[in-house]
Amino acid sequence: MESIRKPADPFAKGVLATARQSWKDLFIWEQRIVVTNAYGVTSTEWARPVPLRNPISLMAQLSLRDWAFFIVGFLAWSADAFDFHALSIQQVKLAAYYGTSKTSISSAITLTLLLRSVGAAAFGLAGDKWGRKWPMVVNMIVLGVLQIATIYSATFAQFLAVRALFGLFMGGVYGNAIAMALENSPADARGLMSGFLQQGYSFGYVCAACANLGVGGGTESWKIVFWIGAGVSIAVGLLRCLFPESPQFIEARKAGQARANPSAFWKETKVMLAQEWKMCIYCSILMTWFNCQSTFPRPRQPQRTPVY
Repeated sequence: MESIRKPADPFAKGVLATARQSWKDLFIWEQRIVVTNAYGVTSTEWARPVPLRNPISLMAQLSLRDWAFFIVGFLAWSADAFDFHALSIQQVKLAAYYGTSKTSISSAITLTLLLRSVGAAAFGLAGDKWGRKWPMVVNMIVLGVLQIATIYSATFAQFLAVRALFGLFMGGVYGNAIAMALENSPADARGLMSGFLQQGYSFGYVCAACANLGVGGGTESWKIVFWIGAGVSIAVGLLRCLFPESPQFIEARKAGQARANPSAFWKETKVMLAQEWKMCIYCSILMTWFNCQSTFPRPRQPQRTPVY
């Protein structure tokens, strides 16, 4: 951002003061920045925002290699969504197959989501310690294997156990997928490409819905959808084997920074929460509301008695 050399009030301190200042700044086109002059003296000034760029020109900055990395990351995120929604859109079939209610089947979704955060932390550590490549390969292949294990679950208890394990590995996909897709993109284009990447989740849902419609409404037709999901996940994992390790991770390892361990992770997490706890709370509420909006059940229409 380019300063317009117009002084501004310093950034407010405190939760309420920051909230009031941020609300007022919402209606001002310029943005506050801290400027340091040649003598090391800092001051707060107004600056013009970076002008909007043509999205086509931003996408043109990506080379064929960058697009290849992005597409594989997008496919990994889409496969993760396909595997997850393969269950959520087939609850009626699964309830009939296991002789239970849809409410009981939905408990498998709850188990998956509860353990997703654990898997995200575990594979995040693995990605920082062993790289982006092989943790992602293992993650995608195991997801496919767990889809197959779901098919061969003979009892409802086995089904729940497999879906719980699925939640652990499901949580590790997005971190490595987004790293692969965006680390190789030019810095100017990362905002745009991250928006495209996020739609991989919707794309996976649409693909799962189309597969569900394609196999019909038979009680055991749900297995075909799970076979498709397993094949896609394993294929993406094998495809990742053909790509090199993340250059950013290699540089970090050479610099001695790739030494992730649980103690260091929790230490850095505490520091981050102490500094950015307000932003963490805000983002958690925001994403929770978005998820609630996307999963609100459609109200049932009242049944009408036919009039003869």
